[in-house]
Amino acid sequence: MTHWDPRALEVIARLERAGYQGFLVGGCVRDSLLSLTPHDYDAATSALPGEIQRACAGLTCVETGIRHGTVTVVCGGLPVEVTTFRREGTYSDHRHPDRVLFTDDLAQDLARRDFTINAMAWRDGGIVDPFGGQADLERRLVRCVGDPDRRFEEDALRLLRGLRLAAQLQFSIHPQTAGAIRRHSPQLVHVAWERVAAEFVRLLCSPGAEAVLLDFPQAVSQVLPELSPSIGFDQHTSHHCWDVYTHSVKTMGLVQPVPAVRLAALLHDVGKPHVFSLDEDGVGHFYGHPKRSAALASQALSRLRLDNATRERAVSLVERHHLPVEPTRPWVGRWLSRLGEEMFFQLLDLKRGDAGACNQEMEVREALDRAERMAWELLEQQPCLTLKDLAVDGRDAMAVGLSGPAVGQALRTLLEAAAEGTVPNVRDALLKRLDRMARE
Repeated sequence: MTHWDPRALEVIARLERAGYQGFLVGGCVRDSLLSLTPHDYDAATSALPGEIQRACAGLTCVETGIRHGTVTVVCGGLPVEVTTFRREGTYSDHRHPDRVLFTDDLAQDLARRDFTINAMAWRDGGIVDPFGGQADLERRLVRCVGDPDRRFEEDALRLLRGLRLAAQLQFSIHPQTAGAIRRHSPQLVHVAWERVAAEFVRLLCSPGAEAVLLDFPQAVSQVLPELSPSIGFDQHTSHHCWDVYTHSVKTMGLVQPVPAVRLAALLHDVGKPHVFSLDEDGVGHFYGHPKRSAALASQALSRLRLDNATRERAVSLVERHHLPVEPTRPWVGRWLSRLGEEMFFQLLDLKRGDAGACNQEMEVREALDRAERMAWELLEQQPCLTLKDLAVDGRDAMAVGLSGPAVGQALRTLLEAAAEGTVPNVRDALLKRLDRMARE
C-alpha cells in the first residue's frame, strides 16, 4: 500500500477523537491497495453532518451535499469528502436516490456502493472488505456489489463508470456485471450529457479503452448513436480487414491519449455507411466520407456538450484525416502554417493510427515518418508560420495601394508562400510581391 496523505488521516483522527467512527473509503482505498497514489480522498463516518463540522472545527467545512450527508473538509489544502454512513431508498430517476437514511452501520453504507473494488474501507485497524474487493483486485476484476441489475437500475451512470474502471485499470468485467451493462445500456438516456461525456472521455483516454469499446459496442452506440450504423459494416475493400466500427476503435487505440485526438480517431469514418457505394467489381467506395464524418462528429460532440476547443479540434482532424501526405518542404511548411504545430502533429498521429488499423501500404507510413522528421527539422529553423512572423504587415500592404479585404488576402498569400519556402521571408522580397499584387 502507498502512504496515506497525513492531511486525510488528520480528518479521520478528528472524527475519532470526537467519539465517532471514521474510515477512508472508495477509490483512495482501491488505489492504495494497487500501490497507486490516490488523487482524491473520501471518508465515511458515523457522525451526522452537523457533528462532522463540529469535530472538524478550525478546518474549512463546505456543505457540498448536506442533504445526502456530505461535508467537504479542507485540511491543509486537501479536500476530503466526508459522508455520514447511509442507506438509500429507491431511485425513481435511475440516477439519484429518492431518499437517504442515515445509519451507524458501516456495512450498510458499503452495501449501497457500485463495485466491490470501491466498497472497501480503511482505518488504523486495517481494511474492512465485506464484499471481496481485495480478491477482485487480485483477480483484476470489476464486479458489482450484490445484484448488478439492481445496481444499474439505481444509477445508470454506473454503466460507464464500470467500463471506465475496466479500461483505466485494464481489468476484466465479471460476466454477470458485463451482461447487466449490455442489458441496461439504454438507461444512459437518464443521465445528463455532461456527466456522460466526462466519464466517456476518461474511458477513451485510458490504456484499456480499445478492448472495452470492442466488447461493449451497445454502450458506446448509446453515447454516440452516430456510430451505430458502422457496427459490423463490411467495407468490401482489400485495404480493410475489419468492419468500420472495429477499424475505428483500433485506430483510436493507436493514437495518443488526448481527448480531441481519441475522439477524432473514433469518429473519423463515422460517415462511411452513409456514402457507401459498390462498384461493378464488388469493391466498396466511400466518396466524400471525410466531410460527412466531420458533420456527424460535430453533431455528436455538440450533443455531448464538450468544450469548444476539444470539439473544434476533433472535427477539424476528422475533416482532414484523408488528406494526402507529401513529405516535401512546401507541403510540410504549408500545413504547419495552416494547422499550427500541435494540430499538425496530431493529424500525422491520426493518419498513422488510421494506416496501422488497416492494410495500407508501408509507403504510406514511411511518408508520414518522413513528413514528421521534416517538420521537426523545419521548426528548428524557426520558419515563418504565422502572420506575426511575416516580415511585412498590413501597413505595408496599404502603402502599395491595397485596401479592405485585399489586404488580408495578400498577407495570407505571402504567408503561405513563405511557409512553403517558395519566397524568402525577407522584407524587400515581400514588398516586391506586394507591389506586384497591387498592380495586378
